[in-house]
Amino acid sequence: MGNCFSARIKAESPPRNEEKDLSGISSKVSSRSMLMSPLTEGEILLSTNLKNFSFIQLRTATRNFRPDSVVGEGGFGSVFKGWIDEHTLEPTKPGTGLVIAVKRLNQESTQGHTEWLTEINYLGQLDHPNLVKLIGYSLEDDHRILVYEFLTKGSLDNHLFRRASYVRPLSWNIRMNIALDAAKGLAFLHSDQVDVIYRDLKTSNILLDSSYHAKLSDFGLAKDGPVGDKSHVSTRIMGTFGYAAPEYIATGHLTKKSDVYSFGVVLLEIIAGKRALDKNRPTGEHNLVDWAKPLLVSKRKISQVMDSRLDSQYPLREAMKVAVLAIKYSEDTTTSGVEKSPDQTVKTNGNSARSSRISSKQHRRSNNESLNGEGSSNNQTPSASPLHT
Repeated sequence: MGNCFSARIKAESPPRNEEKDLSGISSKVSSRSMLMSPLTEGEILLSTNLKNFSFIQLRTATRNFRPDSVVGEGGFGSVFKGWIDEHTLEPTKPGTGLVIAVKRLNQESTQGHTEWLTEINYLGQLDHPNLVKLIGYSLEDDHRILVYEFLTKGSLDNHLFRRASYVRPLSWNIRMNIALDAAKGLAFLHSDQVDVIYRDLKTSNILLDSSYHAKLSDFGLAKDGPVGDKSHVSTRIMGTFGYAAPEYIATGHLTKKSDVYSFGVVLLEIIAGKRALDKNRPTGEHNLVDWAKPLLVSKRKISQVMDSRLDSQYPLREAMKVAVLAIKYSEDTTTSGVEKSPDQTVKTNGNSARSSRISSKQHRRSNNESLNGEGSSNNQTPSASPLHT
């Protein structure tokens, strides 16, 4: 994704179509020609290697879904912190075993079952170090629950925008590594072998582990890419205002460039420490992309955009390069095109990758066509992702 990202990733890239998992066993990625027809709900659930938890198991793991176990809330519902045995996956005493994030669907949620199933559909088949790991699910009566690995540093959104005294500002190097990790995850999704359009890239969906390594989460809006000679997927407009590409909003035509636009917006947020949309800012600054672009092209004015909490501790030349990338990727493609998408300039990092397992595309068909509304809104409340305490 431009020189300052792609050069670092390409140097680490493994031979094409082969990656090594943590145990050193290599696994080839399935060809895209094998990824094609829809499955029923039962077939999707059976096609994964995910743990099918009982409701009682997860109730025990989260201490009966106690309010003080809540670590995040959003349109989907609430996320609870829990504990399970690392080997048997049975619930354990708080503070022992493997920490998990348990996302429980609000039974009154407008997003509902379809997004729950879509998340299983994708994360149950895809495995990459820059995608959040889905451990299992529960489907009993009206209870729909997802179980993830727990990422201790929470969402990028919290670190960039919360001004609490206990939130330490991210350094320039950490911000660039986070952007690089997000680019790797997106490039993996956009690769020919996977061919998935994420459709919900935003700072609240980028989660951080204890070392600030970033992983993409929340795949309820994901879609398979266009098939055959089609240039786009026609779909109901969904996502988050401020991140959704203008071309997609105007036409309903979904392409990988829609994700590229979102990445450009996220990149701007990372260097500016400001939200994509914020009506509390002065007139003319509500939309970060529109306000920042004229300033980012000038060495003398770029400091007006850069996050003041960086305290000018960043290399100006590198900041200018990142600014150029952010501008390029957040171009309004209804009037001008983006030269290259992340999957063309960024190669996924395979040296530390787990096996990138993908079954056939028939095991990953997205169900977003039946979703209602315009998805989540961009507000101050973090999305229901596996967050920290």
